[in-house]
Amino acid sequence: MATAETVTVDLPHLAAMETLGAQIAANMRAGDVIALSGPLGAGKTTLARAILRAAGHAGEVPSPTFTLIELYDALDPPVAHADFYRLEDPAEAAELGLEDYRDGAVLIAEWPERAGGFAHEPGCLRVDIAFVDETAADEGRKAIVQCGGNWLGREP
Repeated sequence: MATAETVTVDLPHLAAMETLGAQIAANMRAGDVIALSGPLGAGKTTLARAILRAAGHAGEVPSPTFTLIELYDALDPPVAHADFYRLEDPAEAAELGLEDYRDGAVLIAEWPERAGGFAHEPGCLRVDIAFVDETAADEGRKAIVQCGGNWLGREP
């Protein structure tokens, strides 16, 4: 297995988030997990929306905070967008039937640590979004992108 690669991406404005989303969408494949972490309000759902738009979804992209999982079956590959914020125990993710949603699809997982994490999977791209200045949330963000296994060597 290849070693992981870590890249820091500056996200000073929404257009930079859209660009990162487009790069991720261009390289995702069925079976991948895109694990989005970061504090409340950092931009996890914004990045998920950018990925889905770049993958070809033209409609609304609701936050799955309350539904837990939103499906985008018409995309190629299909995408399951999940938000695990409300889970209290990682075992609850198994109760959702997550593996059924993931069959032949990409999983975009917000708050992946609450579902037990996905970093052990070869198709996991981990994106940690952080505020550049924690005291001024409007001053921009950065993403620490960790790719390994199946993501290494893919063209941007």
